[in-house]
Amino acid sequence: MPADSGKAHTPLAERMRPQHLEKFYGQEHLMGKGKILSQFIKSNQLVSLIFWGPPGSGKTTLGFLLARHFDFPCVFFSAVLSGIKEVKNVMVEAEEHRRLFQHPTVIFIDEIHRFHKGQQAAFLPYVERGDIILFGSTTENPSFEVIAPLLSRTKVLVLHPLTDATLRHILEEALADRERGLGDRELRLEPEALQSIIDYANGDARRALNTLDIAAGLAGVDGITVLEVQEALQKRILFYDKSGEEHFNLISALHKSLRNSDVDASLYWLARMLASGEDPRYIVRRLIRFASEDIGLADPSALTLVLSAREAYDFLGSPEGELALAQAVIYLASAPKSNRVYAAFKLALKDVEASPHEPVPLHLRNPVTDLMKDEDYGSDYQYAHDNPFNTTAMETFPERLKDRRYYRPGDIGLEREIKKRMEWWAGLKSRLKDEDDAS
Repeated sequence: MPADSGKAHTPLAERMRPQHLEKFYGQEHLMGKGKILSQFIKSNQLVSLIFWGPPGSGKTTLGFLLARHFDFPCVFFSAVLSGIKEVKNVMVEAEEHRRLFQHPTVIFIDEIHRFHKGQQAAFLPYVERGDIILFGSTTENPSFEVIAPLLSRTKVLVLHPLTDATLRHILEEALADRERGLGDRELRLEPEALQSIIDYANGDARRALNTLDIAAGLAGVDGITVLEVQEALQKRILFYDKSGEEHFNLISALHKSLRNSDVDASLYWLARMLASGEDPRYIVRRLIRFASEDIGLADPSALTLVLSAREAYDFLGSPEGELALAQAVIYLASAPKSNRVYAAFKLALKDVEASPHEPVPLHLRNPVTDLMKDEDYGSDYQYAHDNPFNTTAMETFPERLKDRRYYRPGDIGLEREIKKRMEWWAGLKSRLKDEDDAS
């Protein structure tokens, strides 16, 4: 068997994984001079960490490099493949290891959000005693996916998608490295091909290196051209600059087609963005914003459906998950439109900015201490459920803003019903106020 057969069958992204912290590129907000990880290293202290960031941003690599730097044993588990019993057995071993050698074991849980609450709670006593240093990586917001007791005992580090400059450096290093990379082949990479890989990678180093690896296998005497990259991706490379004008042109076209209730044009611009390498999660974020800004309460189901589409995409990935985005786009484009929520919130914010220190009326304050009661906190408060219609004539605005109206529902979709409800409540409150004044 040839000596380099192992190299040939090991993905380039794995071969180029940094072995030392000085070779870890990107995330300068964590690794730069005076930043949090630099301070940990300087003080020779390490704590339990949650690495939160998109795929290919370096979460796993950074965890392993930190464990290696501190010379701690590191055991890796995938929350997808490993059961909690297996993890517990290793934690018991870690407890014994600390008793014998006086230092902890790093337990690295990949995709920690896939462990349910009971499984996550199993880590707590070992983290508290210092038997283990827990590292967890996740693409999901830890505030929602990691239990509060565990979250309070860890530090969350947010990793960002890698910049184009960082990806370019990583790719060029892979091309030049003769031991682990492609340097022994002395391949030329056309600048346009390099930029195409970077655009497609969308901040993901693993995706960039895997694309380069495949394109290198297709390269001819001219080296790696756009044609090889195109073949590696199995798709036509469209003109698209995620940080330039075309990026904003396309998202603007999608947003305005949705607002204009044009289903087919909306689908076209969605397909155009996906085919060009736009991050589907960016598109979903814009769709979520659209559901609130341009549809709002005319059809509250729009927001729910887009959030479900986001969950479906995260579960399935591309290309299967893209169908959920198409479903959301069709629904948004065909839904009744209203910007009344958006306009109302802007008006409320305007009042807050103009007078940010309006005092809360005494009757709305909660008298949690005797002193507050003596100061009339909560006095004259009227409990809505003590009344036949579950409301009162009590004023709930600050005195200077009473009678303000921000939200004015339209006559389309559910807002027509909300308008009737608001008018009914307003009429009832007016009648109750008249009764209070008369008594």
